[in-house]
Amino acid sequence: MRSKRTGLRVTPSFHPRLVNGRYGDPALFVDRAHERGALLFDLGDLHPLSARDLLRVTHAFVSHMHMDHFVGFDSWLRVLVGREKQVDLVGPEGLIDAVGHKLRAYTWDLVSRYDTDLVIDVAELVAPDRLRRARYRFLTGFAREELGEADAPGGLVARTPAFSVHAAILEHHGPSLGFALTEPVHVNVWRNRVEERGLAVGPWLKPLKEAIRDGAPDDTVITLPDGTAELGTLRDLVSVEPGQKLGYITDIRDTPANRAAVAALCDGADTLFIEASFAADEAERARDRAHLTTTAAGEIARAAQARRVEPFHFSSRNEGREAEMLLEVEAAFAPTPLPLSRAHQVGHAPGMT
Repeated sequence: MRSKRTGLRVTPSFHPRLVNGRYGDPALFVDRAHERGALLFDLGDLHPLSARDLLRVTHAFVSHMHMDHFVGFDSWLRVLVGREKQVDLVGPEGLIDAVGHKLRAYTWDLVSRYDTDLVIDVAELVAPDRLRRARYRFLTGFAREELGEADAPGGLVARTPAFSVHAAILEHHGPSLGFALTEPVHVNVWRNRVEERGLAVGPWLKPLKEAIRDGAPDDTVITLPDGTAELGTLRDLVSVEPGQKLGYITDIRDTPANRAAVAALCDGADTLFIEASFAADEAERARDRAHLTTTAAGEIARAAQARRVEPFHFSSRNEGREAEMLLEVEAAFAPTPLPLSRAHQVGHAPGMT
C-alpha cells in the first residue's frame, strides 16, 4: 500500500482476501496486521478458513441472508462454542430472527457442563440510521435478550479505536447491505529510524502506535525494550497517514439509487470488492436476477473513485471466462473508459489486480 499523502510504500493494517475466490460463495476475510482480531464480510462457505482464523473473527457483517452468504454461520459457531468470547454480527432487518432460528435448531442441554460463555450480539440495520439489537448467550441456551434500538449516524454499524464500519441499505430482491471498513488514521513505523535510535523493533511499537492513533499527550510514558521514554520524544519514529478504506458490495440491482449510494459509501476506497456476476453481454439476465454486470461493476468503482477494484461473485455459468470478465471490468473502471478491444490489448489497469 502506498501513502495517499507521500506516495511512499507503507505497511497496510487490513489484509483482505476472498475466501472462495471470484466464483465461490461470497466471504471476505480481513486480517488485521499485528492484531489478534479479524473481520468477516458475508458468511458463505467458510471451510477454507482454519479454526484459528475463525476464532480470530470479532465482527461479521452479512449483506443478506441468502444461503450462499449465510451458510457459513454454523461453521463459525461450531469453533466458538465452549470458548469465552464475545462476537458481533451485523446485517439487514431480519438477521436477529435468522440467527435465533439457527441457534434453536440445536439442542443445548449440556451447557451446564461449561464455565465459559459465548456471547453473540446481533444488530440489524432497520433504517439508514437506526439499529435494532439483541443478544444470545451460550450459558442461557442462547435465549434471546432484547437490547433495544440504537442510533447509527450515517450508517455507522461498528466502531472500535482501530476501525469503523458504515453500511448502506441497497436493493437486491429485498434489502442487501453494502459496507465500508475505515481505519481512522494509519500510523506507520519507519524501521530505519527505530534502528538509528539504537532501539530494537518489537512488541513495544504497538502501544506506541496506539498512543499516537488515540491522540495521547506528549508526556505519555512509553515502555521501551530497555527503559521508558515520553511519547513526544518518539513521534519522529512514525508517520501518520490517512487511514485505509475497503468497500464491500454484493448482490445489488443496477439502479441509479444503488449506484449513488455505493459511490457515497465507498468514496475513495483503497480497494472496492464488488460483485460482477454477469458478463457485459448478459445485461438482461443481470437485470432479471438483480445483479451487476462486469461493466456496471467497473463503472460503479470508477464513480466511487476507488484506487483498486476487486470483482467477485462471478456466476458459475461463466466458468472459464474469468480473464475476459476481468478485462470487461477494467475497461469500465479505467479513468477514461476503454473500448473492450483496447482493454484486451493493454491488459490490467493499474488499479486492478
